[in-house]
Amino acid sequence: MSKDYAYASELGAHISDFIAQKRSSGFIYDYEASVLKAFDDFYAANGYHGGAITKCIMDDWNRRFLLVSNGTRAQMVSFVRLFSVYLNSIGISSYVPGKAPSAQTPVPHVMNRDEIQSFFAAVDAYVPSVPRPVFYRLAGEYRVIFRLIYCCGLRISEACSLRRDCVDLENGAITVKHSKGDKDRIVYLANDLKAVLKDYWDHICLSLAAIPEWFFPSIDPRAHMPKTSLDKKFSGFWAKTPYANTCDKNPTVHCLRHTFVVETMNTWMSSGADLNVMMPYLSKYLGHKGRNETFYYYHQVKDAFRIVKEKDAVSGRVLPEVAAYEN
Repeated sequence: MSKDYAYASELGAHISDFIAQKRSSGFIYDYEASVLKAFDDFYAANGYHGGAITKCIMDDWNRRFLLVSNGTRAQMVSFVRLFSVYLNSIGISSYVPGKAPSAQTPVPHVMNRDEIQSFFAAVDAYVPSVPRPVFYRLAGEYRVIFRLIYCCGLRISEACSLRRDCVDLENGAITVKHSKGDKDRIVYLANDLKAVLKDYWDHICLSLAAIPEWFFPSIDPRAHMPKTSLDKKFSGFWAKTPYANTCDKNPTVHCLRHTFVVETMNTWMSSGADLNVMMPYLSKYLGHKGRNETFYYYHQVKDAFRIVKEKDAVSGRVLPEVAAYEN
């Protein structure tokens, strides 16, 4: 269930309307709402008046984040920037800054087979320290949601906010709605994964004695599992593997998506499949704008080139040069 904040500044009513508009369009808009709440507090605490956003106000807001990463600063500015665009759309003249610099895309850690098996062994062995039914339910959710992300290459936000009516367990398909770029797509499930999801869903409905709105409900089943909670659990499970102390860069939940892409492309290349034919399908499956965005995953991973080196004669035409993309 989305959290509603009490706003204190002259912009408060407009912020509430802006968030309501976003949510009515299908966006969760929880994290964004928390940032706008912080901006509302900042606006009120500094005694700004006029019910608009000026360049001076935006510059002051931006300066608050000079010591954080570019990625965090970009988010703090971009959410307020979108709100400023909204103010202009309703006739309130406000300053709209240029887009803040985004963080450089880090080279992801692609988990090898041993690491994947060790990670899921830790997930499956997890027993909650507090013996309450709700925590045992969540333990079962972790076993499934991490497998869904890994087997289908979902983004963490897509998996956490998956609604039950978007999962077709009879036909083995998931409808991912309002994903990155406000795009919808269909993700098809392998038969073994479909069976896992069926058993899981029966167990969830039995545990709650109800049919929840979310496919992966949180402690409060009226809300979906938070991304922050899943990130924390992933780190905890990874720490239990023998590779946690030997890996120079610890993986994140998103690395499961990267691993899916690299493994899929390696499998196709090993079998001699024409990537020029197959890549558009994978790009659609992942929700990418085009195949170059998908190829970028592969170019960022040094260990991914084992198959390319084996097929060096064709590597030049198989993997074109690509520019950086957001994934």
